[in-house]
Amino acid sequence: MSEPAIAVERLGRTFIDRGRELVALRDVSFQVGAGEIVGLLGSNGAGKTTLTKILATLLLPTAGSARVFGHDVTRDLREVRRMTGVVLGGDRGLYAKLNGRDNLRFFAMLAGVSRRGLSAKLDAALEEVGLTGAAGRAVETYSKGMRQRLHIAIGMIAEPRVLLLDEPTVGLDPVEAERLRGTVARLRDTGVSVLLTSHHLLDIERLAGRVIILADGTLAADLPVEEFARQAGYTATVTVRGTGSPPDGGALSSPDIAVGGVEVADESWTLRLHVRDWSVGSFGLLEQALAHVSVLDVRIDPVRLEDVYSHVAARLADGRQIGGVK
Repeated sequence: MSEPAIAVERLGRTFIDRGRELVALRDVSFQVGAGEIVGLLGSNGAGKTTLTKILATLLLPTAGSARVFGHDVTRDLREVRRMTGVVLGGDRGLYAKLNGRDNLRFFAMLAGVSRRGLSAKLDAALEEVGLTGAAGRAVETYSKGMRQRLHIAIGMIAEPRVLLLDEPTVGLDPVEAERLRGTVARLRDTGVSVLLTSHHLLDIERLAGRVIILADGTLAADLPVEEFARQAGYTATVTVRGTGSPPDGGALSSPDIAVGGVEVADESWTLRLHVRDWSVGSFGLLEQALAHVSVLDVRIDPVRLEDVYSHVAARLADGRQIGGVK
């Protein structure tokens, strides 16, 4: 049986502030397999940054253990750092007056990449993130998206087996964000394991196969993305717009459908329905309810992870549990 890429067991971290003990992580355990992308979610202060810093060997745990391919983050620092790439992104951490290639070369040498074959590795990394044409330009001329992609290249130039990726698409326009997601997806295809922290749930939706949620420093959930999506309690939202008298919302309520509300404006109305499950019963209810009303249009929106997380966060804030804690 092969070693997991990341193995965290009963991990804890406390800080002392003015004589008070502050708990950042408590009894956290999970694993990430080779070639797996796992999304790390949680509100501000949940412990995500502390966990990432421990895995990156930038912070020591005060309890438990964390290993990268069997190497302990407190005892085998050199091996862990050799296997791990860290991408914090943002505008910091780059030399603005240097061009992209020279930035990449500097960080490659800092990471211990051999001079032999370095030029070819720089070319390959720049091509992978779509910066070949801009490699000779000063980084101060780069857009935010280009800088994010350069951070990815820097994180991958030493060919790590594990990538810790923090908020990769924050502040990017939709085109740049989707391009960067494509870059990360290709890393997965090469067998790189990724722990992805993001408040932009579309990143998780596009890339992750599993979701880990931290709440108040503890593990609140560890479950496949598909199961996480079911936590909202519905599969899709059906929005119906029509004229005349709106349908009877009460007649639509059933185990398969929940009425999200009816809005009446001027001569039109809008009905929102949350479909818990697509079935013969739910289709039949929709057909019966809409058969005798004047419908202008119907829109079906599958549940988005942003909607799911708002439900999950509310449940956690109320002290309620969610499924999938391991």
